[in-house]
Amino acid sequence: MFELRKAQDRGISNQGWLKSQHTFSFAHYYDPKQVGFSDLLVINDDRVAANQGFGSHPHHNMEIFSYVLDGKLAHRDSMGNGSVIQPGDVQLMGAGTGVLHSEMNPQTDHEVHFLQIWIVPARKGSKPNYQQVHFSHEDKRGKLRLIISPNGEDNSLLINQDIHVYAGLFNDNEKATLKLADNRYAYVHLATGELSLNGIELHAGDGVRVRHEQVLNFTAGKNAEVLVFDMRPSELPEM
Repeated sequence: MFELRKAQDRGISNQGWLKSQHTFSFAHYYDPKQVGFSDLLVINDDRVAANQGFGSHPHHNMEIFSYVLDGKLAHRDSMGNGSVIQPGDVQLMGAGTGVLHSEMNPQTDHEVHFLQIWIVPARKGSKPNYQQVHFSHEDKRGKLRLIISPNGEDNSLLINQDIHVYAGLFNDNEKATLKLADNRYAYVHLATGELSLNGIELHAGDGVRVRHEQVLNFTAGKNAEVLVFDMRPSELPEM
């Protein structure tokens, strides 16, 4: 079963320096029908103006990853990490027992467009950790590249949850198939462009809850960048 969530139905926040669209309930946006899916709690589609950003703030017991679509994002945290994240980079922070971090746009003339995604961890109270890996366009071109997994397979980032995250880039005749186990759910988020999922036409910002399906077919891409989450068969995150 496929349940489509159109981009225009997402929550909207506009603070001037920050423009966000929320797939699931977040901050001042609340929809009782949109409070996460399986262990996926937050997908925020954020655009941050030049020289602006999120000052130092705390997190705990959450797996948080940032996926930059355009521009640059500067990260600093209380673990001593500092880096600049660019398209192709995947940054994953396990907040565990608690961490402070900031995310700023270091550019003087260009906004940064990125996805901030929160996943509820399997175990609370873990030691905070930080990972960052670059996946080239070639890694994702015309296929689904594993970028996050519970065991770090295939040089993916290691996450504290039973979830596999894939990223792919699709144009024209490029296509890919992802097979799911019988007892799995999935969520598909189209970050940019257009793409067909099992014949369902998707546009940038659209998302799809997937239940009781074994095969996901991705075709007819037009400058498409997609994230796919292979998850436990649970309706809502267990907080």
